[in-house]
Amino acid sequence: MPEPGGSEAAAAPDDEALLFRLFNEIGIINQLATNAFERVMPHDLTIAQFAILNHCARLGDNKTPAQLADILQVTRGTLTSTLGRLSDKRFIRLVPDEEDGRSKRVVLTASGRRARDAAIAAAMPILSRARDAMPRARVQLLLPTLEDLRRWLDADRAG
Repeated sequence: MPEPGGSEAAAAPDDEALLFRLFNEIGIINQLATNAFERVMPHDLTIAQFAILNHCARLGDNKTPAQLADILQVTRGTLTSTLGRLSDKRFIRLVPDEEDGRSKRVVLTASGRRARDAAIAAAMPILSRARDAMPRARVQLLLPTLEDLRRWLDADRAG
């Protein structure tokens, strides 16, 4: 509600406050979605493990751990631990890099692809409930804006 005698513009939040509110909502949505998905993940997958499997299935494997750490925005130590767990589950293989013998490459296995697909299938009931709450037309309106924001954040992270 605007101040008495004030204008509507004076009551509107400044751009930075509005953007903070947007990022805050995105952060809360991320936390809620992560928790919901992690509760239904098969094979005791964590969201971090699923993110690696999903990336390799969607965009290709054969990346170094350093490349994956950069892509997923995690430390190399964190990624090494997560890769070790995925390797123990036989969802990935760590193979020597043919060009740099000191480095490894991450290769998705057939069972890793099946685990990723099973995780997506396990999330379908959540997505069905979300569909009921967010009709297709609203999602289609939101996606371009969120994709623009993601692209900007990705480009801006380098400085």
